[in-house]
Amino acid sequence: MMSKTVRIAPSILSADLLKLADQVAEVEAAGADWIHIDVMDGRFVPNLTFGAGMIEAVRRVTDLPLDVHLMVLEPEQYIEPFAEAGASVFTFHPEATVHVQRHLAAVRARDMMAGLALNPGTPLAALEEVLDDVDLVLIMSVNPGFPAQSYIGSATAKLARARALLDRHGSGAALEVDGGISPRTIRAAHAAGADTFVAGSAIFSASDPGAVIGELRERCREGVPV
Repeated sequence: MMSKTVRIAPSILSADLLKLADQVAEVEAAGADWIHIDVMDGRFVPNLTFGAGMIEAVRRVTDLPLDVHLMVLEPEQYIEPFAEAGASVFTFHPEATVHVQRHLAAVRARDMMAGLALNPGTPLAALEEVLDDVDLVLIMSVNPGFPAQSYIGSATAKLARARALLDRHGSGAALEVDGGISPRTIRAAHAAGADTFVAGSAIFSASDPGAVIGELRERCREGVPV
């Protein structure tokens, strides 16, 4: 059963960091639901980005949930500092650690949503054994590490299989998709069962980011062509 929820989560990886407070305020005023923060360590993925300091900085300028996606080895070492910094969602990759269930439980114990992210080559089987422990499933529709990549078409079928798995299990976890999401690609992802959409360059590279958020939401409504 496809969720009727639509959450738009602009990714600050594509924002102008010199104008970050203004840009966060702009997308919040335009109806953004979450703010997405990508954390990369240069080891799990070939890029280096934000840490607890950025989470604290964004928390100071918005009350929106902060959706933190960790593309790092040993994500468990960040649970405590990120919770203290104001993270609302803590999502990590199963390949990046050993005791996945233990760390999901630790995330929840710090009053954050526990998320598990699956790369394009990571099977849904990595999720099946911990379904009771996740509040969010993130399907990557690009290979992570860099912004402004193209949506991998096979992600649509994977989203549909993930939605079917969650529904069979009776899970209320959010189904998020990240990578190449734009007004052109969001409709298929939503039809496949995604309810939470990370968009970076499509929003922050536009002359009117707020208008793009509105268009993304409109594209998810039944009958709107892509």
